[in-house]
Amino acid sequence: MRRLSKKKALTLVKELDAFPKVPESYVESTASGGTVSLIAFTLMAVLAFLEFFVYRNTWMRYEYEVDRDFSSKLRINVDITVAMRCQYIGADVLDLAETMVASDGLNYQPVNFELSPEQRLWQMTLLHIQERLRVEHSLQDVLFKAAIKGAPPAVPQSEDTSTSLSACRIHGHIYVNKVAGNFHITVGKSIPHPRGHAHLAALVSHDSYNFSHRIDHLSFGEVIPGIISPLDGTEKIAADSNHMFQYFITIVPTKLNTYKVSAETHQYSVSEQERVINHAAGSHGVSGIFMKYDINSLMVKVTEQHMPLWQFLVRLCGIIGGIFSTTGMLHGMVGFLVDLICCRFQMGIYKCHKEPLLNRRENGESLMHNDMASQ
Repeated sequence: MRRLSKKKALTLVKELDAFPKVPESYVESTASGGTVSLIAFTLMAVLAFLEFFVYRNTWMRYEYEVDRDFSSKLRINVDITVAMRCQYIGADVLDLAETMVASDGLNYQPVNFELSPEQRLWQMTLLHIQERLRVEHSLQDVLFKAAIKGAPPAVPQSEDTSTSLSACRIHGHIYVNKVAGNFHITVGKSIPHPRGHAHLAALVSHDSYNFSHRIDHLSFGEVIPGIISPLDGTEKIAADSNHMFQYFITIVPTKLNTYKVSAETHQYSVSEQERVINHAAGSHGVSGIFMKYDINSLMVKVTEQHMPLWQFLVRLCGIIGGIFSTTGMLHGMVGFLVDLICCRFQMGIYKCHKEPLLNRRENGESLMHNDMASQ
């Protein structure tokens, strides 16, 4: 009974075979079939190789959510060169609550405003990247994934810092509250005031005002390789001594998670305006550089992703199976058409050979009838 049950089970399994084997005696190999097989295998290999590169490639996924972190501090990274001596200017931050933030983290370094050839090349590279980013937005994804680390060339030092160096490099970082504020550089050092703040500008002559500046770097949050801020490399030349430069910045909290970098930082967009201060013409204000920033309530989550392994295998099976079945069908159709054409051609030859024989028979029969009639 057990043997019978095993035989029945084996028979049932054989009947369920979806891949029946054809005896070799029934299989006929042809030159055309071998050619089509070579073409199909080559195409499979090429497409599978290209599909592997698609599997290795990654893309950036963007998600948006409300930023609930409002109690932490916001870091401002500054590297700005102003065409005035360091003792004549001061930089500080005043937030929306009229709270003056201490700028102890900023360093004032006397430098030359003119750039060395290496520094000028670095600036031109930054400006070129900024231009390409405005045209091709997908370039930022490449920078995210590459996480390029780079730093501007070192500022050349000079022994005489009193006469030859007429510009001031303000660099460092400060921490502010996560509210809208105004980071500005203007004439005179800032002093605390019960109702806000003030700058000691009375001792500085108007003829020495020159707010031509160059922004080597300005960012918010943690400095991450691969992120180039919109103002990096910007250079402005003042047409008049009483000149005001204004930058209106919208900060977007960003959480970046790639295979090389995982951090929380901030991106920003900026619009700018500049004008000459002329009280007689109704253009009021204070000469200087003003960066008014506001923080967006939405956070952007940027995540690097790639194709799952199971999806790659499914696509690979689809490529191999699709090409195999398609080439088999095409080969069968071409073979059928060739056989049909050959058959018709052979039938045409047969008819051509058959018609003379019929004509000969008809002529022979007519001659016999004529002979019998004459007899």
